[in-house]
Amino acid sequence: MKNTLMRWKLPIVCLVWQLAMIILFGVFIRYDEESDAHWSVTRMSQNHSLLENQFYFRYPSFQDVHVMVFVGFGFLMTFLKRYGFGSVGFNFLIASFSIQWSLLMQGWFHSLDFSDGKIKIGLESLINADFCAASVLIAFGGVLGKVSPVQLLIMSLFQVTLYAVNEFIILDVLGAKDAGGAMVIHVLGAYFGLTVARVLYRPNLDQKKNESVYHSDLFSMIGTLYLWMFWPSFNSAISNNGDAQHRGVINTYCSLAASVLTAIAVSSLFEKKGKINMVHVQNGTLAGGVALGTAAEMMLTPYGSLIVGAISGTVSTLGFIFLSPLLEKYLKIQDTCGIHNLHGIPGVIGAIVGAVTAAAATEEVYSREGLKAAFGFEGRFADRTPSVQGGHQAAALCVTLLLSVGGGTIVGFILKLPFWGDPSDENCFEDDVYWEVPGEEEAALYSVHYVNSPPTKPAVNGDTQQ
Repeated sequence: MKNTLMRWKLPIVCLVWQLAMIILFGVFIRYDEESDAHWSVTRMSQNHSLLENQFYFRYPSFQDVHVMVFVGFGFLMTFLKRYGFGSVGFNFLIASFSIQWSLLMQGWFHSLDFSDGKIKIGLESLINADFCAASVLIAFGGVLGKVSPVQLLIMSLFQVTLYAVNEFIILDVLGAKDAGGAMVIHVLGAYFGLTVARVLYRPNLDQKKNESVYHSDLFSMIGTLYLWMFWPSFNSAISNNGDAQHRGVINTYCSLAASVLTAIAVSSLFEKKGKINMVHVQNGTLAGGVALGTAAEMMLTPYGSLIVGAISGTVSTLGFIFLSPLLEKYLKIQDTCGIHNLHGIPGVIGAIVGAVTAAAATEEVYSREGLKAAFGFEGRFADRTPSVQGGHQAAALCVTLLLSVGGGTIVGFILKLPFWGDPSDENCFEDDVYWEVPGEEEAALYSVHYVNSPPTKPAVNGDTQQ
């Protein structure tokens, strides 16, 4: 049996890392111009109105994204019948660490003020930190139920760092556009998580525990619905105020709606007796949002968004039906949450759609100023053409794939070291390895007392069967 005792390991990691965050924040982090108390002086000197503060443009989207990260992703993973606490609780833990570390890492790469050596943060910084946390949570889905909380924190530390490096390369160096993060969030998170899962492959897992029951699938649908409703905000949160944000919402809205119909249609078509599989509804219906991650703010047109959503919902659901078993059988990738089908494949589709849409952009469709605003054709990118932009979008996808697989391999071997307190094969997908689970004794007594008369109330902790 492995030693899964967390009494010293987890508190030491949490407290030492939190102390490090406090010190680093104290040294580097400051309010930006619009959140500093001098804003009233600044806006009067620049003749700005109070409503021109970014808070009024960004806060609603920030709240939506924040709910997606902590409620949407957390509940989406509660489908396992005995791992509800771990799904929501560890989601809460690693997201809370990731947003702190991300504010520092993204700040050093993107918003460091070289005049005083400080990172100036505002509401957009918080949104970007949530985006980074979302990528970490995607990777978490690939190893859900098979790792310890200490392993998850270590994985988060490295992935946030890798995320900031990848984001800097593809956005700042290559000048690619990826407003909703099809590449920086979904592709990186999915293939990083899948690579870690491959390195940590467990040939003797008890697959009976890697299943859902009626109520756990219902809880998971709560996460799906939160994600589905708020995804238009996710894809448009950091777009330019005005038309770009407006397009981002419209395009994502249309794509999501289309993915619901095709995901359910494909599920019914391929399942026994035409019944719908709840796993496909929980995941395939969200693929349209992922697939619009790059092109959401572009002139894709509403019918183009419907096409992308329909394709991504179809491909995602087919991935759950046919591809996931092949990945585990031949590549030894145990993808607990199916992140390859929800985030990996739709993310790649989204990156390709973004590259093609960018390459096809014309001045007639966008206007000269519209092209400049949409693709950042200014400064050192002033002479770039749409076709060249499309090439850089494709290059950004390749860079993301290389970094995610390379980084995931290294981190996977670090996590494979024997002293992180990971569960044994027979204890994977079990809450009570790391959590105080209430009601265990009561449930045991209840079942014994009614041994000759089955109880009418459902058993606790997922002991019911579908």
